[in-house]
Amino acid sequence: MNIQYNTQLQPYNSFRTKATARIFCAPQTSEELAEILKHFSQEKKLILGAGFNLFFTKDYDGLIIRPAMRGIRVVSETDNEVVIEAGAAEDWDTFVGYCVSKGFSGLENLSLIPGSVGASPVQNIGAYGTEVRDRIIKVNAVDVRTGGMREFTNEECEFAYRDSIFKITCGFVITAVIFRLDKSFQYKEKYIDLSRELEGVSSPTLAQVRDAIIRIRTRKLPDYRVLPNAGSFFKNPVLSQLEKDTLQKKLADLPVYNVGENKFKTSAAFLIEKAGYKGKRHGMVGTYEHHALIIVNYGTENGKEIAGFMQEIQQEVFLQFGVKLEPEVWIF
Repeated sequence: MNIQYNTQLQPYNSFRTKATARIFCAPQTSEELAEILKHFSQEKKLILGAGFNLFFTKDYDGLIIRPAMRGIRVVSETDNEVVIEAGAAEDWDTFVGYCVSKGFSGLENLSLIPGSVGASPVQNIGAYGTEVRDRIIKVNAVDVRTGGMREFTNEECEFAYRDSIFKITCGFVITAVIFRLDKSFQYKEKYIDLSRELEGVSSPTLAQVRDAIIRIRTRKLPDYRVLPNAGSFFKNPVLSQLEKDTLQKKLADLPVYNVGENKFKTSAAFLIEKAGYKGKRHGMVGTYEHHALIIVNYGTENGKEIAGFMQEIQQEVFLQFGVKLEPEVWIF
């Protein structure tokens, strides 16, 4: 077992905050992971992927597990579809690029989302009208409590908006994800930003759609290597009919999307900007000048400063609009 002690976690979170893990491991197989879990059965545990959706405010007194399972393989295929498996430690965007290069469609709208394949089901990542749950058929995992291996069907993953059983319970380490993708592709207009980017391109190809999304995201989002960040910091709020109507009296231009059952999703970035926090900076922490939903780190190594700025935004948005913003990023 490759076990490390008193490991610095700054390289393992995209906000680059400093903290120490008392015990750290990076198992390369499910069997090695099971052995580690049994050996450290009494320790508190945290599963760490590529570290793009969390940061640390203090040392971690327990075992941090960073899955290192790699590999991409075609499980089965027909004339129309392909079933493909990817190890948890594979880089997400590299995997999407691989699928596009092979002509496998279904994940192209999720291009350039930072993170690992194993983290994608946890958050049920989504963009441009696509959620990863639309393409996942199985998730292989190891039970943290027992070390036993388990296979989850799509239904058993209990996917919801930026949520899943893996996030709710934190009780499973994902080792591989299996996707069903199409072998054909036809572009359908869903998002105005993407349609504008593809203006003048008749019948865009799979590669052209991926390239367009990469261009859009590159313009909108800061490079975490230059300005450490964790992408979208807050979830988009879901409002009741009454909450929507009340808020629209204050904000006539409020963007609203009907998500069924008298529920309406609105834009967290819009609310943050209206509250006066787009491009605002306090000390070494601020919101990105081009996108209010992204908190960026200008130089602090102390996660408490980032958490404090987050709370300030939450308080101001609630004070002005009565909406509670929920972080999408995990804070430890």
